[in-house]
Amino acid sequence: MAHSSNDEFFAKLVELFDYRKGKDHGSIVLTQKRLTYDQPLPEATSDTILPDLHPPQPMPILIRATNAKGKEKRRAKEKVKLSTVVDADNLPAFFERYAEVCKVGMNTLKPRDRRRKGKAKKKKGGAAAVGGP
Repeated sequence: MAHSSNDEFFAKLVELFDYRKGKDHGSIVLTQKRLTYDQPLPEATSDTILPDLHPPQPMPILIRATNAKGKEKRRAKEKVKLSTVVDADNLPAFFERYAEVCKVGMNTLKPRDRRRKGKAKKKKGGAAAVGGP
């Protein structure tokens, strides 16, 4: 899968949040990790136990977003996968825009309905009190 440009990623992420807005349930998963291009870890020196995990130059970041659909065949068609690579020089500007898109998108999502759990607990407690002497 080819990575989108940063602008394409933001446009698709806004669409993903808007699509979830009308649904009664669902998740959007956002992940980020350092892009290493499968570089081997540096060897540990005799005076350190762990290898130095800080590279000499900053590495790009891989940002992913998905609607978290399951592995079932009927749902695999609905799965949306987005990804982009952000260079270290562009990180501050990218994360400012990323934070704004996420804030606006999460505000439009429908909050989780937790009323059912409370009603079930009340019924359990109420039934025990009524059945007693």
